[in-house]
Amino acid sequence: MYNKLGVAIIAAAMAQPAFAEGTINIAINEWTGQNLSAKIAGAVLEEMGHSVEYVTAGAVPQYAAFADGSLHFNPEIWTNNVGDIFPKAVEAGDIVIVGELGLTPREGWFYPPYMQEACPGLPAYEAIYDCAQAFASAETFPNGRLITYPADWGTRSKDVVEAIGIPLQPVAGGSEGAMIAEIKSAVAAEQPMLVMFWEPHWIHAEIDMNLVEWDSEGCAPGENAGRGSACGFEQAAVQKIVAKDVAATWPDAYAMMQNFTLDNDVQNALILKVDQGGMSVDDAVAEWMGANESIWKAWMN
Repeated sequence: MYNKLGVAIIAAAMAQPAFAEGTINIAINEWTGQNLSAKIAGAVLEEMGHSVEYVTAGAVPQYAAFADGSLHFNPEIWTNNVGDIFPKAVEAGDIVIVGELGLTPREGWFYPPYMQEACPGLPAYEAIYDCAQAFASAETFPNGRLITYPADWGTRSKDVVEAIGIPLQPVAGGSEGAMIAEIKSAVAAEQPMLVMFWEPHWIHAEIDMNLVEWDSEGCAPGENAGRGSACGFEQAAVQKIVAKDVAATWPDAYAMMQNFTLDNDVQNALILKVDQGGMSVDDAVAEWMGANESIWKAWMN
């Protein structure tokens, strides 16, 4: 009797859909840009009449929740931060990629435009071999000073410097905040500055910075053999994902998720308002929605 009852319960559970029609659960990850993407998408879904709930989820653990149907949508997945579980879940059909968000991730070595005069071959990385001293500090001379990510973020810049033999001395930033403070201080005084950084980020809405360019032929991104054959850093894609049953359960919401898009300029400006202007994410989203009705209404069609 116990075994038959157990089998019946299991069969009944398997017969249920992964999640019932009702609230759409949107993942909230650890960074401001993703929070803004998620809440703009959620606000549009609410305009369409859907009930939405925001669920705080770790960048990697969230994929198990998508696979079991307890999370339904995340509009901002960076493909360089997905671990092994994500591609396996996509291959298994438990997670569906519904397109790219529209952000253009840029990660690499940034410099302020005034450095162009001291190193006229920029933005080409090869120029730095000949003008590294323009980026030097008293501690690194004659090598240029390259501010890199904090030590616990990995050693990608250090690895590139060593691989291509470029005369730079990597100096790890203490934190994101410390790196930003260094950038602001250097730019204010027009001092030498070369820093490993990323976009979208609010600082690009406040300070103009150019990105060092790498070879485009003869190697793939991330392959760095030396001067003349260095392709720099592999760039991420930013994708939108849903749980497997979303299209069948909420076809109109699924169509909106496919249409939903944000670019760097929009997100940079919104991140600046939140991280530097003291505005809440909810208020920034409400302001953007009020000023851009024609944009988000087009996503609903």
